[in-house]
Amino acid sequence: MRTSAIHSPDSEARLAERTLALGYTPRRWWGSIDTLFLLDRRLGDIVRSTREPMVGQMRLTWWHDALSRLDGGAPPPAEPVLVALNDTVLCHGVGGHELAAMIDGWEALLDGSTTDAPVLAAHARARGGTLFTLAGRLVSAGDEPLTTTGEGWALADLAANLSDPAATALARTLAAERLDDIGSMRWSRPTRGLGALGLLARMDVAGDARPPGHPWRVARLLRHRLTGY
Repeated sequence: MRTSAIHSPDSEARLAERTLALGYTPRRWWGSIDTLFLLDRRLGDIVRSTREPMVGQMRLTWWHDALSRLDGGAPPPAEPVLVALNDTVLCHGVGGHELAAMIDGWEALLDGSTTDAPVLAAHARARGGTLFTLAGRLVSAGDEPLTTTGEGWALADLAANLSDPAATALARTLAAERLDDIGSMRWSRPTRGLGALGLLARMDVAGDARPPGHPWRVARLLRHRLTGY
């Protein structure tokens, strides 16, 4: 495995922030959005635990095939994430083949180096861009920059879990570029949970980044919830 990615479990403070942010999503979509992010974590766990790229590729291929087969209408395999996706996401018009596109982002980390900007861009686009775009479709998003925000979120998340300082710095730089204007536009109520995740990601890669759970970060999220900015 040529990457330095270690998609480790989030700290309690970071998980609490993410829960708070996603709680800004309309209640009826909580289960669906949670399941989308659960899929992302499951795919990340595969890459994090892989020591042999070929083994990781085989496991991701299984997930790609399993997700794609959800479109056929057959009952999903007895795998909790697949069952949850079938029950809470596909029933709202998101296709299994669309979810499978996220796998390309994780495969990029198995195939390339995290010190290579195109590799990180491919990861961000297929993982975060797909995730946020599909989540936005569920909640009936407007013209919010969901794809770019998702890319920035994915890069910031990756940066927090890289062991190579050079790779971390590159991921943070690329994330900051995508998230630079996120606070200058008003997010609609349905998408404020996703916007809040983008704000947290921007704070994570800021030069004066405060740690997860810091009161200033929580206050910034509250402002976003009330105003959309």
